Amino acid sequence: MRLTAVLGALAVLGGAVTAAPTASAAPELGCAWQFMSNATSLNVAFPDANATYWVLPYTLFDGDRITLSGWYPYARYMSLNTYGTDFDTVDTLRDNEIQPDEGSTNPFTDPTATDAPPDRRRWHATVTTGPADHGRNEIAALPTAAGAGRLPAGFLIIRVYVPDDASSPAGGVPLPQVSLTRGDRTVDVTTCSAPFDPAAVTGGPLGSAAESAFDSVIASAAAAAFPGDTPEATFVDPASTSGLFPNGDNKYIGAALSHQPGRIVVVRGRAPTFPDTRAGVPVTAPGTQVRYWSMCQNDLVSPYPVVACAADFQTAVDDSGYYTYVIGTDEDVPDTAVADPTVTVLPWGSTDVARKVLFLRHMLPSPQFYPQSVQASQADGVDPAVSMGEYYPRAAYCATDTYRTGGYRACFE
Repeated sequence: MRLTAVLGALAVLGGAVTAAPTASAAPELGCAWQFMSNATSLNVAFPDANATYWVLPYTLFDGDRITLSGWYPYARYMSLNTYGTDFDTVDTLRDNEIQPDEGSTNPFTDPTATDAPPDRRRWHATVTTGPADHGRNEIAALPTAAGAGRLPAGFLIIRVYVPDDASSPAGGVPLPQVSLTRGDRTVDVTTCSAPFDPAAVTGGPLGSAAESAFDSVIASAAAAAFPGDTPEATFVDPASTSGLFPNGDNKYIGAALSHQPGRIVVVRGRAPTFPDTRAGVPVTAPGTQVRYWSMCQNDLVSPYPVVACAADFQTAVDDSGYYTYVIGTDEDVPDTAVADPTVTVLPWGSTDVARKVLFLRHMLPSPQFYPQSVQASQADGVDPAVSMGEYYPRAAYCATDTYRTGGYRACFE
């Protein structure tokens, strides 16, 4: 029923799947980039509040292809990602892997191109049903071992993190132009005038299909990521991120939390260095440890929205390079934490939600930093509290009065 619901939503929402799809059917994609997801629109599956995601559902048969004509954004990070109808990753093609068009340059590989105008930031890429060659800007559309009788449907997502201009989620450039080739026909696909948000639809078959598609798959995946026996206020590797539209360039550790009046959560750890692109630092700057990192507070209940994030550039650090987060309700966060310039406060959100999860996200660690990154702990199957060293976020519940009188140190005694 879950797959049926997902494909039903695709058919209704995007036109990508027809009632009886055949390889000879006329090319159809509806309009391009039907969905937009961020902290305020289609807030599902633990998005980062400093990123925006645009989604294009598709159905591609053997030999079909989608061509993208785009611009490198003025932003910290961009990637193209394909997913199956189980919301799991098929392929990822990131910014620094995308070769520029002739006469253009890639600001994610060339530090002199950071301020290049849009007409010198052009690229083309192809979503293909065959083997994908990243060196030719190709990205695979479908799993290589799709089951017999499985409809060739999926999602293409473009992600943009930390645009230089916070008011321009796409990073100061248009979304990629899209065309679909089927057989000897190629058609241009018009970009949607406004992305569609299934969460805004109430009642009727459209709302039911959208709710079923997103909730059923995501709920199952999120429950598997942090089962009920996960220790509270302790950062651990998720059991799995499959089914949550994972980004192959990110890895996460998370701490399950619950609310009690008069209690806060305090998190302390060393902050990795990063290229502060909002301050004019190029992503190619030498010596940085990760491309991006963030701490995000999320509801651990469907549709698993983000409550708030503090990205690297939004996180206060002390003279030793350590961050201190305080998470709690307005009533519980002590005034001493709010007034401290070395402390970052994250809101608790609704206390009606019984369980929360706090995520630390690392993106693209440098080779030198890799052994202490989240990525290393998951790849090697070691305890992140050991492998990450001083970069591991140590969390503790703490009474508001304890923090007020003794600061963060009193919470770890």
